[in-house]
Amino acid sequence: MAGARTLMIQGTTSSAGKSVMVTALCRIFHQDGYRVAPFKAQNMALNSFVTPEGGEIGRAQAVQAEASGIPPSVDMNPVLLKPVADSGCQVIVRGKVAMTVSAREYYKHTPGLLRTVKESLERLRSAYDIVVIEGAGSPAEINLKKHEIANMRIARLAASPVLLVGDIDRGGVFASLIGTLSLLSPGERSLVRGFIINKFRGDVSLLKPALDFLERRTKKPVLGVVPYFRDIRIAQEDSVYLDERKEYPTGDLDIAVIRLPHISNYDDFDPLEEAGCTLRFVSRPGELGNPHLIILPGTKSTVADLNQLRRSGLAGAIVAQVHSGTPVMGICGGYQMLGRKILDPAQVESAQTETEGLGLLDVVTEFRKEKYTRQVRAVVTLDRGLFAGARGREISAYEIHMGYSVSRERESPFRVYATPQEAADYADGAADARGLIVGTSFHGLFHNPGFLEVFLNNLRRYWHLPENGGSAIMDRERDYDRLAAIVRESLDIPRIYAIMEEGT
Repeated sequence: MAGARTLMIQGTTSSAGKSVMVTALCRIFHQDGYRVAPFKAQNMALNSFVTPEGGEIGRAQAVQAEASGIPPSVDMNPVLLKPVADSGCQVIVRGKVAMTVSAREYYKHTPGLLRTVKESLERLRSAYDIVVIEGAGSPAEINLKKHEIANMRIARLAASPVLLVGDIDRGGVFASLIGTLSLLSPGERSLVRGFIINKFRGDVSLLKPALDFLERRTKKPVLGVVPYFRDIRIAQEDSVYLDERKEYPTGDLDIAVIRLPHISNYDDFDPLEEAGCTLRFVSRPGELGNPHLIILPGTKSTVADLNQLRRSGLAGAIVAQVHSGTPVMGICGGYQMLGRKILDPAQVESAQTETEGLGLLDVVTEFRKEKYTRQVRAVVTLDRGLFAGARGREISAYEIHMGYSVSRERESPFRVYATPQEAADYADGAADARGLIVGTSFHGLFHNPGFLEVFLNNLRRYWHLPENGGSAIMDRERDYDRLAAIVRESLDIPRIYAIMEEGT
């Protein structure tokens, strides 16, 4: 396979920092004047994004493309797996749903999917100078190696050198690095050209004896030690992030996001935290407290997660809070839950053909076999409650759903007027008479700074809190540059360029 130079980042575990490392390297190569693109052959993630052409890919690849200064493409993540309750996973191939299968059935399809992966990689290599490839999980999962299309099989396909990342913050990083190498075949070990130690806290000089031992033992170089950082926000794709995130209750607004079992696109709410709100992910009724706003987020399994809300008691607690005056916002699957009914006559999502919603909005949702994925431009049409003063504001967002919701409420909060392909004209979402219970299909809504500022100040006004003159929304370009600066200072970048030049 000829074309662009390649570099592959693999990890000893999930959440070792592969996605962030690829983001940083893409930014560094972009800063150095190269045309660079990210690539992940197979991704399993509930955080996804819609490309300009209307295809669905992993959120991390969209972030990496942005750091590279290019639009995202379905070729950057040709196979996306989205776990589905009780039915294995939904398989998305080049942006569109191809099948829903069990894990065992999926591996029967990987030989055919590998051809698609190869074609996507070839297209990227013909269009760019460098392709930075991200692995998935660990290359040493010996039960999966025979069928995998995400790690060493891709490194061999691309004839790509591999850098192995280990997370020292979890402990046992040297055993993980050496153990991973020992479980690889001799040919696979030869592809690994160096190590990156990630998430280190403390004095790097204290690591030198261990680094020297690692290099002597493996005959491979340590290319750098990257410090632990928490003040740079890069969208995460792995739900492990929610287990590890720390809450800092310092904001004037307390916002409770319901942590659904199959929560998706939870990075929708990063701007709320960046704007100074206290953001809590709540799993049990006792954690709900008395927030200023409750958010029901997106989910890959609306009915299953709604049933779990009822079993846990959270559904009743949410409804009680809303009836006592707490505003609530539903996003995508969360919007569907706020309605009266969810219909699934074709059993697209579950065996339940009809499910009672929370009954907070006069909305009925019906699941269909076709998945709706596209970017949108819309204008705010609601002018009361949480949206007071927002009417006429333009926002950009994206839709990913198989449930189609019909509202009988008096007014919709948004009207879509365009997609990247064509003009459009349709309403989205629903709101109650006071504008304090609002639902929408839109992901990425809070990433619109002007709208977010109005929204949060309406919430403050409702709770008699001082208004804020501006929201400290993340400057993504600045944060990509800050991330690149940290990684450039930590890694031997000239040696990494040399490794790419040498190839395999």
